[in-house]
Amino acid sequence: MSTHKNKPITISTLRKLKKTSEKFSCLTAYEATIAEKISEAGVEVILVGDSLGMVIQGHDSTLPVTMDQLIYHLECVARGNVNSHIMADMPFMSYATENLAYDNAMRLMQAGANSVKVEGGEWILKTTELLSQRGIPVCAHLGLTPQSINRLGGYRVQGRDLDDKNRILSEARQLEDTGAEIILLECVPAILAEEISSSLTVPTIGIGAGSATDGQIMVCYDVIGAYSWENQPKFVKNFMNEANSISEAFETYVSEVKNLNFPSAENSF
Repeated sequence: MSTHKNKPITISTLRKLKKTSEKFSCLTAYEATIAEKISEAGVEVILVGDSLGMVIQGHDSTLPVTMDQLIYHLECVARGNVNSHIMADMPFMSYATENLAYDNAMRLMQAGANSVKVEGGEWILKTTELLSQRGIPVCAHLGLTPQSINRLGGYRVQGRDLDDKNRILSEARQLEDTGAEIILLECVPAILAEEISSSLTVPTIGIGAGSATDGQIMVCYDVIGAYSWENQPKFVKNFMNEANSISEAFETYVSEVKNLNFPSAENSF
């Protein structure tokens, strides 16, 4: 049962949840039907992710996804959404320059997004500041950044050595200072995610980052066991195993996040 049917979730809502130490849930969605079920289940944030390149289009990475494709799926999700906050990914190279980022972020907001997500650290500081000044809320994505997978050399945990840890921590603080409203941490050690979350005033969202982040995110098809991984990441959990319906699986996910039952130690690094 939704906890926010009559009250839209905003950036302010997420800040209040952090302040009161109440965890919030996030899921990806790519079309109207699933978006409605996710929102009705009480999920605070829906991400229209470029993960659609893998789970919808069948590619082996997120890189082929275009702005036009992302906008199409965003518009579908917006039609099905009840009152969740909709975040939209900025696809590969759609923010390569500040002017390009501004133009494409504007398109996403006009198509139904409430915020945009950008991958990167220090190099996106000016872009984050520009978008923030123009009234576009930014979620900065640190740690494992899938659009940089060719540079990273694979899907590996980030922030394990001291230099890398200090860099990610410093970038998170700088991004907050330049206007980022949310920091998303992917595949970083739980202890690092905890340090970042406790040092920031803005909410953090984790995936493969332990339970100390303010919110958790998963791909919707992982929650219902619909995506077949060759090597399933440890942060993935199939909530359909003990559910009688897709809606129940989403509701169980929300409950486990809020009650600190997910992610467990076995889902973390």
